[in-house]
Order: sequence, then structure tokens, then C-alpha cells
Amino acid sequence: MTFEIDENSILTVSANDKGTGKKETITITNDKGRLSKEEIDQMIKDSEKYAEEDKAIKAKIDAKNQFENYIYQMKNSIEDKDKLAEKLSDEDKSTIKDAITDAQDWLNANSDAEKDDFEEKLKEV
Repeated sequence: MTFEIDENSILTVSANDKGTGKKETITITNDKGRLSKEEIDQMIKDSEKYAEEDKAIKAKIDAKNQFENYIYQMKNSIEDKDKLAEKLSDEDKSTIKDAITDAQDWLNANSDAEKDDFEEKLKEV
């Protein structure tokens, strides 16, 4: 008796009776739970259809992250003595802190804004 399993998990069993020379073969497939060719093709079409939407979502997230990073960097820069802290007047620091606070408040209130909104607000700040 021989057993063979191919790359598609199809089992082929062969039996050979040496006395009579009779040989029989049976193939066992597991189709349960497998996707049909049509289902696979539909999944490929769907993935292509949503690729543009995924790109837009990624761009929005990237713009939001860039805005958040800018706020964080500016906050650190005006408080760090090695960067801007000692180079700015108290009035300038206050103006920058107010702008950072406004930007953070806007971000908290508009966390689901569109990519262009994040980019525009970043330019404003």
C-alpha cells in the first residue's frame, strides 16, 4: 500500500495485491471549507477595488501623525534649553504655547478629519 499527498492536500492511496497482481487506487480530496475558483476571483476583485480606499486611509493617518509629531516637537523645542527655550522671549514662548494648545485642542476635537484638513491646519500652525 502506498500513500501520496500532493501540494493541494489531495491524498492518493494505492494498493497492489502481489499474489493476483490486482491494483486499486483511490483519491481522497478535502473540498469542505475550501474556496471555489469563483470565490477566489471575487476576493481578488474586492481587494483591487478597496486598494484605492486603503491608500486614502493611509494618507489620512500619515497626515494626522505628521501634525501630532509637529505639535510634540514644537512643545519640546520651546521647553528645551539646548534648543529654543533660551533664545525666545517670554512673549514669543507664550504665543507659541497658545498656538500649540489651540492645535492640540483642534486635533482632539477633529481626530477624524480628512487628510487635507490635517495638512491645512499644520500649515496654519
